Amino acid sequence: MLDIRPASPEDLAAVEALAAVAYAGYIPLIGQKPGPMIDDYSALIEKRCVHVLFSGSKLAGMLVLLPEDEAMLLDNVAVHPDMQGRGYGRALIAFAERISIERGFKAIRLYTNEAMIENIRLYERLGFAETHRAQEKGFRRVYMTKPLVSS
Repeated sequence: MLDIRPASPEDLAAVEALAAVAYAGYIPLIGQKPGPMIDDYSALIEKRCVHVLFSGSKLAGMLVLLPEDEAMLLDNVAVHPDMQGRGYGRALIAFAERISIERGFKAIRLYTNEAMIENIRLYERLGFAETHRAQEKGFRRVYMTKPLVSS
């Protein structure tokens, strides 16, 4: 089992570096920095919203979870490009679902840029369904939700 834990202030530089490298390739695709590249990770870590997954001493992936009234928002899930294809993204999303169930949420939701076609396909394979599309903060977003079932 992979070790996923809440990020600590000591993880801040690694988290920011991961966001930069994981999302840099999308800049030409969407014409600007994706939202996760400009998030305030210091504040998110302080609120205990960021979780990290290490492979050895290297940060392999992270996720940001934001509790909302009706559902848990999976605000960001990122895997280092050098670490992709090892199941880390799926493990992080499964972790997000477990945490959401433990905290009493009946659904988990997310949004992604409509240009990130491969992400949309992955989320669909994992049981997320598109609910709507909208332009928000200069981004064309696809909103998706997945009902959660406690075991």
